[in-house]
Amino acid sequence: MTLNSIGDLARGLTLHSRSTEIKSQIETLSYEMSTGKTQDVSGRLGGDYAYLLDLDRSLERLDALSIATAEARLFTDAMQLSLTTFSDSVAEMSASLLSFGTANQTVTHEQASVQARNELDTMVSALNTRAGGRSLYSGTSTDVSPVSSADTVLAALRAELTGLTTATDIRQAAEDWFSDPAGFDTVIYQGGADTLAPMQISEDERIALPITATDPALKAALRDVAVAALATDDALGWAPGLRTALFTELGVGLANTQDTTVNLRAQVGAAEARVEQAATRNAAAKTSAEYARNELIAADPYETAARLQTVQFQLESLYSVTVRNANLSLVNFLR
Repeated sequence: MTLNSIGDLARGLTLHSRSTEIKSQIETLSYEMSTGKTQDVSGRLGGDYAYLLDLDRSLERLDALSIATAEARLFTDAMQLSLTTFSDSVAEMSASLLSFGTANQTVTHEQASVQARNELDTMVSALNTRAGGRSLYSGTSTDVSPVSSADTVLAALRAELTGLTTATDIRQAAEDWFSDPAGFDTVIYQGGADTLAPMQISEDERIALPITATDPALKAALRDVAVAALATDDALGWAPGLRTALFTELGVGLANTQDTTVNLRAQVGAAEARVEQAATRNAAAKTSAEYARNELIAADPYETAARLQTVQFQLESLYSVTVRNANLSLVNFLR
């Protein structure tokens, strides 16, 4: 092998090595142009990943909190909607009973009881509302509906009211059964004894919604509407005059109960507001952390573009040299 051929081989190896190096630089710069991030993170950080890892952990926590606030928002919104439905039934039934209470007609009484039966269905359905597969008013037993059917409520209450002949005795018996732990809470309520645990919505903030179907305000409304639904029950045999007096008292009672259901809605509304505020703060913190992370490993687009253009020019020049070298080698070979 001649000295010229050895020189050509060395020159070719050098050009190939340089070509590989430039192509690698182009790949790196192209990546940085497309992602806006430096590929050599270790070099940028000087080998110190502590701050970057801390930002990554913060972003992971904020992502988890974003899911938590979304679930809390779903839960509180659904609870607010169900309480609104429940409260609307209470208001409608109160107005109707006060109106029907002024009439001492069998047909009017029948209409009142039918309406009460329908509103009781609506109220029970509202309390059995689920959000994200979880019952709202079952306490910790979120996998079961908290209240048995309206038919079950009426059947159990009917047994307690049989034989009573005065409005005072009827209302007292109904109140006793709904208040007795062995009454409504055992026969009708199917949820857990413990209230739902507070929901985490930020690093140091939780919201509590300790409302179950055994809440006194909810039970009082169910009780008065259920009694109104049974007022014309043939098995009880209450006289028209008794029904009229009963409807008036129940209408007044429901009007008072409505104030307490409004308080429950206000409690849920306050929780909704806190969830929204926490979600806003979490989103702002996430944006700030993402910005800090991006700034830490960001590639300057203008500098990267200039370097990419320079390297591309170097590659083109190298190709030109390679072609010229190949042509000269061919000439030397033909001599």
